[in-house]
Amino acid sequence: MKHMIFCAALVALAGPASAQSNSEVRFMTGIFAQIQGPSFQSNREYCGYLGIDDAGNFAISEVIRGGRDECEPQWPDDLNVIASFHTHAGFDVDAYSEVPSVTDIEADESEGVDGWLATPGGRLWYIDTEDMVVSQICGIGCLAKDPKFRPGATGPIRQSYTYREMLANEAAN
Repeated sequence: MKHMIFCAALVALAGPASAQSNSEVRFMTGIFAQIQGPSFQSNREYCGYLGIDDAGNFAISEVIRGGRDECEPQWPDDLNVIASFHTHAGFDVDAYSEVPSVTDIEADESEGVDGWLATPGGRLWYIDTEDMVVSQICGIGCLAKDPKFRPGATGPIRQSYTYREMLANEAAN
């Protein structure tokens, strides 16, 4: 609960990502609280879709267990989908997993939705496909962290990246 309040407080200060409602951030923080542990333990991504149900409430699709670096959620027929969500599996010093990938933003953009991402370091990211920008809602430890996580292993992490900056980062890594 302390993490949810902390993340909600950060959202109020977060610049570009503050367009997300506090209730959406709280809802997604709760979802990631349930799937981060299994994601670390199995070293697999978990994914799904966030939407609005017929009663006007946030709801998610079935959560799918994917692979080490991929996950393909099933599009739900019973939700007005507004975003995807996924974890980045367990910590791997050789993986650049503390930020969304170019593939993450391109997949969301092709489906016409935004996205949410939880990292092994416990960061929460929002993927804005209208502006093609990813923004860190809250940093290390905002969500559950993989016990193997080592801060700084992949270098400095900024608060946000444009799509072009993401392309350059991936080319460099």
